[in-house]
Amino acid sequence: MATAGGGSAADLGSRGLLRLLCLCVLLAGLCGGNSVERKIYISLNKTAPCVRLLNATHQIGCHSSISGDTGVIHVVEKEEDLQWVLTDGPNPPYMVLLEGTLFTRKVMEKLKGSTSRIAGLAVSLAKPSPAEGFSPSEQCPNDGFGVYSDSYGPEFAHCRNVQWNYLGDGLAYEDFSFPIFLLEDENETNVIKQCYRDHNLSQNGSAPVFPLCAMQLFSHMHAVISTVTCMRRSSIQNTFSINPEIVCDPLSDYNVWSMLKPINTSGTLEPGDKVVVAATQLDSRSFFWNVAPGAESAVASFVTQLAAAEALSKAPDVTTLPRNVMFVFFQGETFDYIGSSRMVYDMERGKFPVPLDNIDSFVELRQVALRESLELWMHTDPVSQKNQSVQTQVERLLTTLEQSSAGVPVVLRRLNQSQPLPPSSLQRFLRARNISGVVLADHATAFHNRYYQSVYDTAENINVSYPGQRSPEEDLNFVTDTAKALADVATVLGRALYQLAGGTNSRDTIEADPHTVTRLLYGFLVKANNSWFQSILRQDLRSYLGDGPLQHYIAVSSPTNTTYVVQYALANLTGKVVDFTREQCQDSSKVPNENKDLYEYMWVQGPLSPNGTERSPYCVRSTARLVRALSPAFELGHWGSTEYSTWTESRWKDIRARIFLIASKELELITLAVGFGVLICSLAITYCINAKADVLFIAPREPGSVSF
Repeated sequence: MATAGGGSAADLGSRGLLRLLCLCVLLAGLCGGNSVERKIYISLNKTAPCVRLLNATHQIGCHSSISGDTGVIHVVEKEEDLQWVLTDGPNPPYMVLLEGTLFTRKVMEKLKGSTSRIAGLAVSLAKPSPAEGFSPSEQCPNDGFGVYSDSYGPEFAHCRNVQWNYLGDGLAYEDFSFPIFLLEDENETNVIKQCYRDHNLSQNGSAPVFPLCAMQLFSHMHAVISTVTCMRRSSIQNTFSINPEIVCDPLSDYNVWSMLKPINTSGTLEPGDKVVVAATQLDSRSFFWNVAPGAESAVASFVTQLAAAEALSKAPDVTTLPRNVMFVFFQGETFDYIGSSRMVYDMERGKFPVPLDNIDSFVELRQVALRESLELWMHTDPVSQKNQSVQTQVERLLTTLEQSSAGVPVVLRRLNQSQPLPPSSLQRFLRARNISGVVLADHATAFHNRYYQSVYDTAENINVSYPGQRSPEEDLNFVTDTAKALADVATVLGRALYQLAGGTNSRDTIEADPHTVTRLLYGFLVKANNSWFQSILRQDLRSYLGDGPLQHYIAVSSPTNTTYVVQYALANLTGKVVDFTREQCQDSSKVPNENKDLYEYMWVQGPLSPNGTERSPYCVRSTARLVRALSPAFELGHWGSTEYSTWTESRWKDIRARIFLIASKELELITLAVGFGVLICSLAITYCINAKADVLFIAPREPGSVSF
């Protein structure tokens, strides 16, 4: 009895000890895990990755392995430094920290050809911007998706006549098998360089001594090959899986549009109701995901159109004009005209209130920042003008624009009729129907923009700058020279649209407000989270305003920040404040004689009170609306279409970057061996303790169990 009782107690004692040990280990891991990780790794929080995009035939962009790619950091400040990375360095693979001025096609081709020695790339921003210019876009943007083809103006197809973006090196349309990140914060870049200097610099030409500073980049992409492949895989997942894993999403968002005079959006216009279209694009891009400042390629144009819309809406006789005016801000034009092709598609099928045949004329703004002079060039299509009727209408359009510039510093210039249209939304409309149209741009032939669709197309690129030692509120209201120039362009556009709509009496009273332009430029290019943008948005949209400038990438989650802000800016600039309560504004059916099909109603925050604690919200009634900007290829299921855009964006689970010190391979093997040995010893000791538990853990006998 005594032996049985002692064995049971010993067994319980050994189990209790093991449980206590496990509990201590678990608590130590929970308490110290995060602390240990912070001591090992330095996270890089202000980075932007290059991600994978796909179209009907190709994949472009970058990706990492599923567990991230790691390499020893080597700073490349001049082209000669590549020698160490490509051939001489003894510790490949390397993670290259590349100076922004060296981020060129020539250097990238060298790195791309040595993937066994390259783990990835971190690119620092060049300051100042490269003087020679930099554009990772193509020399012939949106080639194959405009109006010119082998059957329509073959002499102009594939930019045979003009290489519009002559600085374009096509880098953003290449496929890289390693991750590439942009370092957006100079302080983080300096931390990496200091780590490199402390640990990785070779002494007297000898190899650096371990531990070495390394970087790890995570940007594993799920989609591969093409849109056709990734959409098919996603479709199969949706069909047969309970928890489908979608691998890619179509690039999509919303177009912003409004009418000068309200129309019933539940139906379509009568054939005799003619409309003048004023159009521009909202989006841009760069090599890196969601880094798309687009100052000249997009912002200057849509800001000008917003100012023109405000000026025209204030004309006293707009409600009696014979023709209506439609303002359109197209999304996704960077990616083979997503927004304009979708609007044309809907117009042709009666899915949009304005049919294609109701368009009287078309005026488009494209790159109007006037960086080099006060000249605007009027681009027209020479092929459609072979039709005498179209030529007559285009001549009337050009003459109207010239007349509208009278008394304004901006000079409008005509071009030789043998020159084709630049990349523009008008081309998608001309694919469907001969339309009298003109594209206004600050370049006669090739783009003046040396940073087209790059990270350097910023406020500085269009000469937007502010005096020092001023508050953000003062900068918001400071009228820059660029704002004055764009206000002049907006004045010309507003007056031209007024005349094209049939107006005669109030043309010279139409004048754009430079203060509106300067606030828009400041918000979109410098600081979105400013007092004016806050006042014109709904309260729940405040999170869309970041501390810096807005980025204008179309993305896959919509509406994007830019789309919302442009819609609300358009509503506030052209709409009317009505005396509605919040409930009435959010549900206009509660208000007699109000028609939801004619107007949109927006309850906005309003300005702060003088004491700065409360706001004065109000209701805005306008015609500013959103309409889907998703390529018709995805509506039709034609993922391999050559007629419509097929761009998709790969999905991913984890995108991050960090630096840390790594030991030599030999030390890692020794550490592994020692750890394995400790594990074996621990198991052996645990086995022995358990086997001798009846001896090691003898419980004292109770007095009552002793027998004589």
